[in-house]
Amino acid sequence: MDPQEDPIVIDDALWERLIELTGGEAALCYQCGVCTATCPWGLVKEETVSVREFIRRVQLGLETTAALWLCTTCAKCEAYCPRGVSIASIFQALRSIAWENRKTPEGLSSLLWSEFWNDNPWEQPPSQRAQWAKDLEVPHFDPEQHEILLYIGSTPAYDRRAQQVAKALVKALRASGVAFGILGEAEPESGSDVLDIGHRAYFEDIARASATTFREQGVAHLVTISPHDYDAFHNHYPVVSDAFHPQHYTQYLAALLDSGRLTLTHRVERTVTFHDPCYLARHNAETKAPRAVLDAIPGLTVVEMNDAGVDTLCCGGGGGRMWLETEAGERFSDLRVAEALETGSGLLATACPFCIACLEDSLKAQKITDLLVKDIAEIVALAL
Repeated sequence: MDPQEDPIVIDDALWERLIELTGGEAALCYQCGVCTATCPWGLVKEETVSVREFIRRVQLGLETTAALWLCTTCAKCEAYCPRGVSIASIFQALRSIAWENRKTPEGLSSLLWSEFWNDNPWEQPPSQRAQWAKDLEVPHFDPEQHEILLYIGSTPAYDRRAQQVAKALVKALRASGVAFGILGEAEPESGSDVLDIGHRAYFEDIARASATTFREQGVAHLVTISPHDYDAFHNHYPVVSDAFHPQHYTQYLAALLDSGRLTLTHRVERTVTFHDPCYLARHNAETKAPRAVLDAIPGLTVVEMNDAGVDTLCCGGGGGRMWLETEAGERFSDLRVAEALETGSGLLATACPFCIACLEDSLKAQKITDLLVKDIAEIVALAL
């Protein structure tokens, strides 16, 4: 070794903490490098994120680099990992340690403070959580009267664009005759944004409190708008009850269509291509339900992009990237929009509020006017 170089010091305490947080997941990795090769950052950067290096550092008990915060937890690396390593959970564990050591990007702490004071990351008052539905007369959830709780989540509650998705879904549920309610101002946070940025301890506090609220409200069947909320409830929550059953709304609508409870009669003469949200297609292996809903819409022609299903290209909004600045020219959504245009579709459908935000930002930045982004719920509403 060059005597001028500083020695690499392995921290046994850090190594033990990493093993604890990841459950030894990194030990499965044999450094083949498939994860690095599939990381979407390689499509927009001259030098991609070396996922393999991060995992090797976990194996050795070494500190990580600032590139830790580039990960969108899209899990494309996991889809191709020959050892089945849960790489996204390793990145979240590394971020937990970064929070403990106060080595986090500027701006993310304000998200946590907003969650603490406002029960949402948007720095909006909790009293306004149900304002999106003020003219819709949606009832408060009652387990004695309602089949499902429609869980709105923070982004559809406060973001004006995402509110349109919530309203469209209400229209679809009413057309099917489903008895449903919302919790309004009493709706608890899922904690998915906190989980995305890796503050595991705070997420667990939120999850315990929200699980208690669901028990007290008698919630059994819960339907979410955001795949991130669905993932949190389905994969990361403590047991709410034996009857607790979370679903993403596309799964629920697909079941309603299959049973004949929801009938779509109005023709929508458009060609559409579907962008799979990572937290549906990869984190939860759900690619059929969204397509079943689209296929049920009369007049709609569905064409696929090259990167579809489990091969979907991340929009760039996951893993906390919604709350961090991404340099122009390094946005995955720019590539996704270009791929959608190649299909000849005039309509780009998705089923995630974060995906809508990223894709529409790319359309605006590139001044593209011949492609429209719609959530599946909005297209369903057009077919009623």
